[in-house]
Amino acid sequence: MDSTKKLSTITTNDLWKFIFLTFGLSWLLWIPTAISGQNFKTSVWLLPMMLGGFGPSLAGIILTHTTGDRSTRRDFWKRVVDLKRISSGWYLFMFLIFPLIFVLIFSTRKLVGSPLPQFETLAQIGANPLALIGMILVGIIAGPFEEELGWRGFALDRLQDRWPPLLSSLILAPIWWAWHLPLFFIEGTTQSQWGLGSASFWIFTAGIIPLTLLLTWIYNHTNRSILAAVLLHFAYNFTMSLVLPISTRENLLHLIFLSAVAAGVCILKPNKPQN
Repeated sequence: MDSTKKLSTITTNDLWKFIFLTFGLSWLLWIPTAISGQNFKTSVWLLPMMLGGFGPSLAGIILTHTTGDRSTRRDFWKRVVDLKRISSGWYLFMFLIFPLIFVLIFSTRKLVGSPLPQFETLAQIGANPLALIGMILVGIIAGPFEEELGWRGFALDRLQDRWPPLLSSLILAPIWWAWHLPLFFIEGTTQSQWGLGSASFWIFTAGIIPLTLLLTWIYNHTNRSILAAVLLHFAYNFTMSLVLPISTRENLLHLIFLSAVAAGVCILKPNKPQN
């Protein structure tokens, strides 16, 4: 077997290990939570629900430490904490792009005479500014740190060992989407409020693709910074939490603008291969 075929086999095996371990760690906790029928926020299922979210990152950490050498492990953790990999311009992009998208959305809705949302979360923060600290802490852990050490920190690298960034993103997106499926059956999640097969469900499904493209794009342009992926994921989730609930039309506009941004940045500043 030549070196190329050997690398291809190792990469494929690592990917399958990651997928099975990620889904196993998460779904083993999420499926019983869903079967219970209880709202996870107000029941004993809060801890299993939160721990299940760490499936991707735990799988990435475990496989990095069991399949990589010492330098690989050191590089992995450096990419999690190294602030210097991300220039000031990328920080600005990560933290401003999603608020700007929603400014465009609400401006568009205002132009056609539609009322603005109530911004309930922003009103709650205005009444209790300290709540913002809790939102930030929960927001950076629940989702970003739970997932990105695996999806981008491990899986994306293995995909890009074999395929270009665009194809790697298009392979990773449906896997990431499928991982979320139990959340549609767990009481108390945003996904369960949308409902399986609803308009918001299909918008969420379609939105996974441009969001994955943006995460790959920022990851590759910050020297494979896992921290950058964590921060972009956080910025997206945090912005969504501030504007929800939004109408189906606003959600659809969000998908259109998000897709336009993803396509635009990939065309204007194409993804470069990982280092």
